[in-house]
Amino acid sequence: MRKICVVTTTRAEYGLLKPLLRQIEDDKALQLQLIVSGTHLDKNFGETYKEIEAEFSINEKIAMNLSSDTPVSLSLSMAELQKDITLALSRLSPDIIVLLGDRYEILSIATAAMMLHIPIAHIHGGEITEGAIDDNIRHAVTKLSLLHFTAAQEYADRVIQLGEDPARVFNVGSLGVENIKNLKLLDRHSLEKNINFSLGKKNLLVTYHPQTLSIMTPKEQFHELLCVLENLKDTTIVFTKANADEGGKEINKMIDTFVKKHKKRAVAFNSLGQLRYFSIIQYVDAVIGNSSSGILEVPSFCKPTINIGERQEGRLKAQSIIDCKIEQADIQRAIETAYNKDFLKNISDIKSPFEMPNSAKRIKEILKKNPINGILRKKFYDIKGCFHE
Repeated sequence: MRKICVVTTTRAEYGLLKPLLRQIEDDKALQLQLIVSGTHLDKNFGETYKEIEAEFSINEKIAMNLSSDTPVSLSLSMAELQKDITLALSRLSPDIIVLLGDRYEILSIATAAMMLHIPIAHIHGGEITEGAIDDNIRHAVTKLSLLHFTAAQEYADRVIQLGEDPARVFNVGSLGVENIKNLKLLDRHSLEKNINFSLGKKNLLVTYHPQTLSIMTPKEQFHELLCVLENLKDTTIVFTKANADEGGKEINKMIDTFVKKHKKRAVAFNSLGQLRYFSIIQYVDAVIGNSSSGILEVPSFCKPTINIGERQEGRLKAQSIIDCKIEQADIQRAIETAYNKDFLKNISDIKSPFEMPNSAKRIKEILKKNPINGILRKKFYDIKGCFHE
């Protein structure tokens, strides 16, 4: 029986991984090993490990010190995580470890797995996000990995460009888009009862994370958005709080202050979970911020995404994405575009560029059947015609 270890460190990542976890768990030829770490175990981020425990058995829980989000403290947390994950993986001894995305925690885990000679399968490689350090981390994890599952052919091509063997690169589409198609979302009444908040005639869903490579501080960045939201009339705002990146705590304090001031028309959540998050998207007029979800998943609802700043710069984008600068006037312009009738008509039947059938099942089958004897040795794949004689 092949042992497949999957690691999750954030609420968003778990939502994406959940159907894959189910696929692995239900296959009698595979043994699922689940490691939970990062914000899942932190009270300030909703202790979302409890949601996971309701669905799956957790093999290892690894707490991280997230009390501070300065560069020094995050670097030290990464070092501590690498030590703890090394011990956990030594106990579990998996045949393959599955990692998703580009967060700093993933780099620590990938480094530990490499040193323990555990093959890494990486999901969502080949993407570009020029405004955040995630870009560097993603490409680094690609080079540490031996199997690659990308969300689009352009991303698969980029992984190959990084020197990875095309025979180990698989374009499977986005797990998040597949989840939307398969989930039975809440109706408006059930949703409002569940979140204990009533939506209005106009509604916006806001998810903003620090743009870590910006010359502006996270506080300065988010201030520009809040000033615009402050002046919107008859508009309900639903916030999902920032992640554990450098400056995330400052943004979350600003969200709390805004909600306290506007209790009747604003509400905030540490974690909505995938069902409530996707259900809310059904009933808002637009999603605003700089989350990858606005690029990857929201287009499947044919809803506008107002993408602020450069955090997601470089990703493939559907027609429903409205890019704007971190400036009040440009954010206001983008919101006006999101309500424009002609714009809404043009995106009413768009298709996500990341939509492919059976993404989770295809990943599971490759994890199950791909030979792993000798997989740790790999040659750099040179693309012919790229080099001068």
